[in-house]
Amino acid sequence: MSVIFILIACSLLLAGSFLAAFLWASRSGQFEDDYTPSVRILFEEEGSSAQSNSKSSNKPSDQCQKTTKK
Repeated sequence: MSVIFILIACSLLLAGSFLAAFLWASRSGQFEDDYTPSVRILFEEEGSSAQSNSKSSNKPSDQCQKTTKK
């Protein structure tokens, strides 16, 4: 029976630490901007690999012709 009291005390201590961590994160501004991360993938970044691929050939058809010609 005494084991259950130890487990309850440990679970309350763990829940309290999670609550303290959540309150600290919310007060320090971790949850301020929840819109930008969801749309960040929609915007093209500077210096991405898409720009380096576009320098090698101007049109996708040029790349296909290069691979089919022998």
